[in-house]
Amino acid sequence: MTKHILIADDDQHIREVISFALEKAGMQVSLAEDGRQALAVFQNLAFDLLVLDINMPEFDGLEVCREIRKQSEVPILFLSSRDEEIDRILGLEMGGDDYVTKPFSPRELVARINAILKRSQPTLKPSAESPRLTQGKLHMDSEQHSACWDGKTISLTATEFAMLLLLVRHPQRVFNRDAIMQQAYGHHVYVSDRTIDSHIRHIRHKFAEAGCGAVIDTVHGVGYKLAPCE
Repeated sequence: MTKHILIADDDQHIREVISFALEKAGMQVSLAEDGRQALAVFQNLAFDLLVLDINMPEFDGLEVCREIRKQSEVPILFLSSRDEEIDRILGLEMGGDDYVTKPFSPRELVARINAILKRSQPTLKPSAESPRLTQGKLHMDSEQHSACWDGKTISLTATEFAMLLLLVRHPQRVFNRDAIMQQAYGHHVYVSDRTIDSHIRHIRHKFAEAGCGAVIDTVHGVGYKLAPCE
């Protein structure tokens, strides 16, 4: 099916560049020129992914994300003209799946969007590998894209789900950041170590709110592994 993408940016040229690149890649595009308009469009149409500029008038991208996350886990990719770490961390911790700094390569942006869309879709596994995984109080279903802790549903973004699923499938293994990055973003997209750390921190926070003392352990100098989910 054709993927429907909402692009929200107050710069008309940016909207046109992204729209052209995505339509060339076979996607359907809707446009918004500020945050308020983006929310209005989102309420009336179904989208597979949102591209939000952080620095928009009439609600910035972070505010739009905050409102959307109250009702939906639709994947979100942030754009920003500033490469400040605080913006990147805030965007990811508020529920964004990725963050791209302007100026950007349209080809790279399409690759990142395709990577997010791919990991947000349920994956049918061979019958020998069950889609339902359980580790202590943690339950995950790769087909339903659902995660639960002690019976409580945990709302994870596509990126967060992909990262945690990797750890749950290999509970005794320690993964470095490169391995986690490839699982979540694919082999052709690079993100910084701090981006991976931000996603891990956000996963931990969500599980902590559900009463989980620890879901992911840090192995200092190496990477991350699944914690004993008791």
